[in-house]
Amino acid sequence: MFPYDASLAVAVATPPQSIADVIRIMEAIESTCEDGDGLKWFNWLYLSVTRAIDAGVSSSGSAGPAFIDPGWIAALDVEFAGLYFSALKSSLAGAATPGCWQALFDARSQTLLARIQFAFAGMNAHINHDLPLAVVATCQATGIAPQHGTAQYNDYTAVNTTLDALIDSAKQTLHVRLLGDQLPPVSHLDDTVAAWSMEQCRTPLAPWRCSAAARNPHGYSRWADDRRRQSAAGRGAVKFT
Repeated sequence: MFPYDASLAVAVATPPQSIADVIRIMEAIESTCEDGDGLKWFNWLYLSVTRAIDAGVSSSGSAGPAFIDPGWIAALDVEFAGLYFSALKSSLAGAATPGCWQALFDARSQTLLARIQFAFAGMNAHINHDLPLAVVATCQATGIAPQHGTAQYNDYTAVNTTLDALIDSAKQTLHVRLLGDQLPPVSHLDDTVAAWSMEQCRTPLAPWRCSAAARNPHGYSRWADDRRRQSAAGRGAVKFT
């Protein structure tokens, strides 16, 4: 779709092993994509979020406990971002890609759309499709059950305030068409943007209702398969209209 797609494929070829890797890959995507590529604006927002998480993790051992269990949050961040990179990698290769992600990738060059639409469509796909998988996978890897009231649950929900602040800023910064020209003075997009909240998007907390499945590898496999079937075909709540 874009002449530099091969460079994007190289950037996401190797799964990240640390938050530093995640940031490095996102920075490579940002520097590669032109302004007329909708992927750039989702990645721009996600990079801002990742830098904020990294700052919180880094301060936990010195400037005060931003997170109760910073190691777990860091592991979740890496697992979560890896799913975004994997979706982009599969799409660029022409392989099977979750429908909620492919909707964003297919629209990358639609210049009449707003940058904020791309940002929200990506966040919607990533949170609703990938986040439950990432949380349960991280809990399995660390031997922690995703239960309410745990340090990990409290850290997970504590992120919402920071994320909502970044989203509020993005609503202003990205409220232009893909190439930067102004949107019509009044449109249905204004209602969507005003109503969109990161906290509400993350409120269902499906992973935290799956502690029994997370303890049982066979139960987890069934849950994960069901989750993929239910959400991979979805186009997401943010419509490209």
